[in-house]
Amino acid sequence: MKAKENKKVDEKIHIKRKIDIKTYFKNKSILEKRNIIFSIICIMAILVLLLIPTGFEKQIYNNAESVKARVISTDESSIYETGLIKQGDQICKIEILNGSFKGETVEAVNLLTGKLEVDKMFKAGDTAFVLLEKSNDGELVFANMVDHYRLNIEILLVGLFVTLLVIFSGSTGVRTIISFAFTLLCILKIFVPMLLKGYHPMVVALVIGIMISTVTLILVAGFTKKAYCAIAGTILASLATCVLAIVFGNLFKIHGAVMQWSESLLYAGYQNIDLTLIYQSGIYLSCSGAILDLAIDISAAIEELVEKNPDISRKEILISGLNIGKSIVGSQTTTLLLAYMGSFIAVMMVYMAQGTPLLSILNTKFISSEILHTFVGCTGLVIVSPLTAIICSYVYKLNSIKKIDIINLKDKVVD
Repeated sequence: MKAKENKKVDEKIHIKRKIDIKTYFKNKSILEKRNIIFSIICIMAILVLLLIPTGFEKQIYNNAESVKARVISTDESSIYETGLIKQGDQICKIEILNGSFKGETVEAVNLLTGKLEVDKMFKAGDTAFVLLEKSNDGELVFANMVDHYRLNIEILLVGLFVTLLVIFSGSTGVRTIISFAFTLLCILKIFVPMLLKGYHPMVVALVIGIMISTVTLILVAGFTKKAYCAIAGTILASLATCVLAIVFGNLFKIHGAVMQWSESLLYAGYQNIDLTLIYQSGIYLSCSGAILDLAIDISAAIEELVEKNPDISRKEILISGLNIGKSIVGSQTTTLLLAYMGSFIAVMMVYMAQGTPLLSILNTKFISSEILHTFVGCTGLVIVSPLTAIICSYVYKLNSIKKIDIINLKDKVVD
């Protein structure tokens, strides 16, 4: 009798397991469909962003045309040198490779200003980006050597990146490319134009940053608990980072003109924009990618922990999340520090070569701005770790029924 009862219990458990497995794969199929639909929506959003105008498409140079040209020969007789500095005009004989003057051979001027950061020298065989100025009748008046032509190499590099990403990451790589394109277009088509139109930089940066983070996390993790936890942690950490950027930006008394080329905006007729707030918003936006990366790392690790041990308590989830975050934060902050330091190595070399004392170097406006940039970003990373762990401890709460190990059950189910 007892054997029969045990057999009935085993049969019920077996049937329950089969139902749970079917439910699991059904839910998994639904999630995959949602992910595909969301990816399609993101692709449509990318196409819309490509088509919408920024409002700043006006052509600065009237009656001008940008073309690709090949340098046939050069003449440096008008150039004079003063030490390392070259000034004067380099005359280049070029063949125009595209545009309305394709196939024509003309002389173009390469003006040298004496600044190594902007000057360039051409030699025979180089491919150049040339600006052709035309008269009202469409005749060629002047050809200006703008720079070396790099667009083809840029396309090659991007193509290599995309190819390797798809080969080694598969469908996840495709979604990463979608996220990459969406992020880039949000910055170029929404963020920058809105700043030029005078919108509040920090508000715009926060909205754009949260939108990019949400789209990226859903594309990478799908419509799952780990994505939702990471999104919530990212939003809270983003708010805290924005506050820190504003507070310490004002305490440091760093003007936004410390950003390269920023002062030119004031002379170009955009006196209404707040360069300091733009600089502070840039601090948050530049570290937002690292923040979302850390948030999803912690969330994914906790999800795996709960999957393997469904009976884990809320307190244990929180402690585990904090411990996971400790090791990840250490490496992430170092990565962020190295990324920022790369932008001011030359300045540090100049100060050190002149024998400037370290305290004086650290107190300069440029280095102080980089310190502000680096440590506000790193603080944002430190904050997102416990926030995500706390959120996960509430989302992944203890269930009364143990979750099934699907991998082991596959072998146990009998058709």
